[in-house]
Amino acid sequence: MLNLTREDGYELSTDPGRLDLDRVHHWLSTDAYWALGRPRDVLLRAIEGSTAYGVYCPGDGAQVAFGRVVTDRATFAWVCDVYVDRAERGRGLARWLVGTACDELAGLGLRRIMLVTRDAHGLYAPLGFHPLPDPGMWMEWTPQQVRPLTGKGSDPMQPLTVAP
Repeated sequence: MLNLTREDGYELSTDPGRLDLDRVHHWLSTDAYWALGRPRDVLLRAIEGSTAYGVYCPGDGAQVAFGRVVTDRATFAWVCDVYVDRAERGRGLARWLVGTACDELAGLGLRRIMLVTRDAHGLYAPLGFHPLPDPGMWMEWTPQQVRPLTGKGSDPMQPLTVAP
């Protein structure tokens, strides 16, 4: 378990017992464009399958930032759900959280650490993140775009079709 304190007193921890789940759920489900409306049970499952990072305010210890990492701990990691309370933005908390996570992951010899952002490229570029050199290689699967892979009437040997 990781526990760090910055010179200004902010604390970063991977202790899941410190997470303010009500606050994190509120942030993500109401203010994070990538997770709007995310149900609490989905957030809890996501945290359970990840390493969650919390940043806590000096003094009262209230949680002011959150992020998590999904990884196989051998070849790949995905940094996601990074969120800083609006009142705490501009203090370098997201960069500290993601930079610390990347430092921890680097020791595992991973081949790739990924993240997705619509608007924070300038925040993550100084940490070494860059656009994909060949984005055409990457693909995604979403259940809304294809017919079911299993179940009554599906034939796994027939090509999948994209729904209109």
